[in-house]
Amino acid sequence: MQISAESVLALAPDAASAKAANGLTKPGQWPLLGANEAAVWGECQGSSRYQTQVDLSGPSFRCSCPSRKFPCKHGLALLLLWAKSPALFQTGPSPAWVSEWLASRTERSQKKEEKQREKAAEKAADPNAAEAALKTAQKRWARIDKGVAELQQWLLDQAAQGLGHLTPDSQDAWDAMAARLVDAQAPGLAQRLRYAAAALFDGPHWPENVLRRLGLLQLACDAVARRTALGEGAIADVRALLGWPLDKDAVLAQASPVRDQWQVMGVIQEEREGGLMERRVWLHGLHTGQRALVLDHAFAGRAFEQAWMCPATVDAALAFYPSAAPLRALVAGAGSEADAAPAAQGAGTSTPAQEWHAVARRMADNPWGFLHPLRCHDATMAHDADHFYLHWGTAVLPLQLRQADGWTLLALGAGHALTVQGEWDGQALRPLSAHSPEGVWIWSPA
Repeated sequence: MQISAESVLALAPDAASAKAANGLTKPGQWPLLGANEAAVWGECQGSSRYQTQVDLSGPSFRCSCPSRKFPCKHGLALLLLWAKSPALFQTGPSPAWVSEWLASRTERSQKKEEKQREKAAEKAADPNAAEAALKTAQKRWARIDKGVAELQQWLLDQAAQGLGHLTPDSQDAWDAMAARLVDAQAPGLAQRLRYAAAALFDGPHWPENVLRRLGLLQLACDAVARRTALGEGAIADVRALLGWPLDKDAVLAQASPVRDQWQVMGVIQEEREGGLMERRVWLHGLHTGQRALVLDHAFAGRAFEQAWMCPATVDAALAFYPSAAPLRALVAGAGSEADAAPAAQGAGTSTPAQEWHAVARRMADNPWGFLHPLRCHDATMAHDADHFYLHWGTAVLPLQLRQADGWTLLALGAGHALTVQGEWDGQALRPLSAHSPEGVWIWSPA
């Protein structure tokens, strides 16, 4: 498994952890360093002597330090040191404290799979489960119908009065409507309404942005009213829009896994309300050409089930959530490093027309999809005042990124072509990875 310092720092939970890890990469701070095909390990001498280990199949981290961050600075520093100076690591069998941890991880994984199979078998054997689920769904739809009817009237009132009547104090009324949607068991619609409210008086084009977002809410009202005429995929999209949870076990049981060598286009972590961390992993199937989003959540300080590094190519089976435009997926089969070469450089290319056609088709099938993966091959960076842009084909894309990252990408391109991969929200592109003959850039929280 070949990794870069940039891909390691992208795993940091925050900028402070990345900075602290960089400060722990002096060989003298590590009296013990070892590695084999399965793991790397070491002992870091600080206020105490901490035992740190990394399972390379994830990668997954473990450290004896008391830090609540995951991965901690010691785990990041160990992997950084291995990426920069692998010759410092003594190869051979792992010590007992490493091999025991690896064995326990394998045992837990096997028990988890067995428990999932038992749970699925219990559901299949329960003759009353389907009837109970149907009654529960009918009750929820009844509450949603009432909430959507109220939202429909509220939208008509906004259209009748016009946006000109709005003031900064109107935010309270919009929040109240969102709260009623939560009570109607449609938290997804409440989130969309708050998203529309966030655009009020935000910039010179706020009326256009607000109308676009309210229009999608009107479309949602129409879809709920006409749900019996929709196909299964479209109904699944409406349920997801409403915030109707779908059990992961149900996804794994219903979907036909798609096995491929999945190229990691980019990974990003963002903090949501209540300290909840959201991680989005964008993948591209090298053989199927299919794009996928692995979306995970964890509370701050807790570890995600699986770590993803960029660039990398992983051989795995993905189970896609039901949708008219399948994009979100779960890992249905254990992945492994399939390509040691930097994935972004080993991938096939696509034209701007092909990329935009894929986005347009996905939006037509599921108009509520918010983010779309884009690979911009043969693009050049540009800078104007305080803004960065990407010239790609005949388009000029505004970029959503930090100033420091913008200058880094500008230097990486040096006026020449780049391949930039990221997520498109309909107005701007957020770069998550980029490469040129001069090197690679990867998004990180630092």
